[in-house]
Amino acid sequence: MKIATYNVNGVNGRLPVLLRWLQETTPDIVCLQELKAPGEKFPEEAIRDAGYNAIWHGQKSWNGVAILTRNLPIEEVGRVLPGDPEDVQSRYIEANVSGIRIACLYLPNGNPAPGPKFDYKLGWFKRLAAHTQTLLAMDVPVVITGDFNVMPTELDVYKPERWLDDALFRPEVRAAFRELVAQGWTDAIRKLYPDEKIYTFWDYFRNAYGRDAGLRIDHFLLSPNLEGRLTAGGVDRNVRGWEKTSDHAPVWIEISES
Repeated sequence: MKIATYNVNGVNGRLPVLLRWLQETTPDIVCLQELKAPGEKFPEEAIRDAGYNAIWHGQKSWNGVAILTRNLPIEEVGRVLPGDPEDVQSRYIEANVSGIRIACLYLPNGNPAPGPKFDYKLGWFKRLAAHTQTLLAMDVPVVITGDFNVMPTELDVYKPERWLDDALFRPEVRAAFRELVAQGWTDAIRKLYPDEKIYTFWDYFRNAYGRDAGLRIDHFLLSPNLEGRLTAGGVDRNVRGWEKTSDHAPVWIEISES
């Protein structure tokens, strides 16, 4: 089974790119972030014509997440990260697909830091950590994936000294990610490539993609009962070079049936 995550940076504006990528790579499950579209504007028909079922949680102009499946039934089990009833941002959706619990997230950016947006990011991380403990206790296969907006280590960022005060790389955020993983999750891409430079995002400015001045901020976390089933993974970085593409590239893993 091939599972992918992709911050599309606007599902309607980048729809031709998304559909081309789906056709060329045919992942079984796809988690999308940053739809930037309200629910009624999600391109359901085009996605269905491409061979995918979909559930989504949209929001006008900002945020938004979705889970797509190819020839697989999908059962939505939640679309709000527990812990803050006043949080109305569309950043989380969760579903059961083929015996696996799939959690798709778009963690807050948090800039400028310090400040209210950074506090919101840290609070979101705490809520996520509480929920992931609950998911682990269920003892079912779980994949948590999406745009975490954090570079866990210096290996995950081009010229890390330039990012020390950024909300994606501040010590508090990196510590929150380490504490999350320490619950028992496996950082799938880093397990497969423990010492390699791998990026998933390249800014539009200063020819970042051409210079390979990137960041690894899109992650897969696997529950303990999935770690042994991880067989492959990677980044479709060529998609970042397509015309009118997102500033992220799709990231994917493959897991065996048992």
